[in-house]
Amino acid sequence: MNKFKIVPISKAYAEKIRSTMRDDFGHQVTEMTATGLGPCRVSLKPFKKGVDKRLLLTHSPFEIDNAYNQPGPVFINSDDVEEYADVYRFPPEIKANKKSFPLTLIGYDKDQQMVITKLVGNADVDELITEIFKQQADVEYLHARNAQACCFICKIERI
Repeated sequence: MNKFKIVPISKAYAEKIRSTMRDDFGHQVTEMTATGLGPCRVSLKPFKKGVDKRLLLTHSPFEIDNAYNQPGPVFINSDDVEEYADVYRFPPEIKANKKSFPLTLIGYDKDQQMVITKLVGNADVDELITEIFKQQADVEYLHARNAQACCFICKIERI
């Protein structure tokens, strides 16, 4: 078993967004048919283009208000979906599609200060996560982001 845990956007948070159609920044949430693969930040599964309905919202995955908050656009499924459950490995559908999901891992310390940034490239993302946590004791958690669009995909906690 890997010594990390994948943390998607929670189902409860997604339900709140769906019921209010407002994000935490007060923005109106937009519903649209998927034109890209996403992924859904709750299930961490790619969208089916032209089929799935998705919600666009502004999200910040941080708890401390500071310069690294990086709020940005994310998509969640319009329908109720289950949270990503295989939390001890990186989502395989994202991992397997490096062209559609180029990844960057960004490490933060306990004060939410950026410590390290790594492009995943052709590396195995599970191995790279393990290596970062092993070599960087000051990294409390990582964020996986799309390396091209810079949008947040999921949090990765050290265990």
